[in-house]
Amino acid sequence: MNETDIRKYAGLMQELGLTGLEITEDNKVVRLERNAPAAVQEVVSVPAAVPAVPAAVQTGELSVKSPMVGVFYAAPAENAAPYVSLGDRVEKGQTLCIVEAMKLMNEITAEEEGVISQICVTNGQVVEFGTELFRIKR
Repeated sequence: MNETDIRKYAGLMQELGLTGLEITEDNKVVRLERNAPAAVQEVVSVPAAVPAVPAAVQTGELSVKSPMVGVFYAAPAENAAPYVSLGDRVEKGQTLCIVEAMKLMNEITAEEEGVISQICVTNGQVVEFGTELFRIKR
């Protein structure tokens, strides 16, 4: 791979807001990485194939679970206010948090409206697939 190709890929990374890119060419692997600005990070919606579908809880609350393994972030940036707090009213489609997986920021949204009755994880915590993130009282 020559310098022109590397510059082309670096420009593409910046244009798309990527922090990493790995290219395999002729059995050679080139990995490009850059630091994303702390206040601005790419937010990617969770694909429709893996929605954060709330499960019914016996108490009449909805349980919002993580659709993937990753790091839970309550706010869009380190010093920003959290997306939601205990007692907040949320609407269907409203962003609740971000789960970072493989350097991609995945928005987790409310599937139904209600009131946040419990926040089950802490900011920066590693979550597994199916980890309960929130409970929403209908």
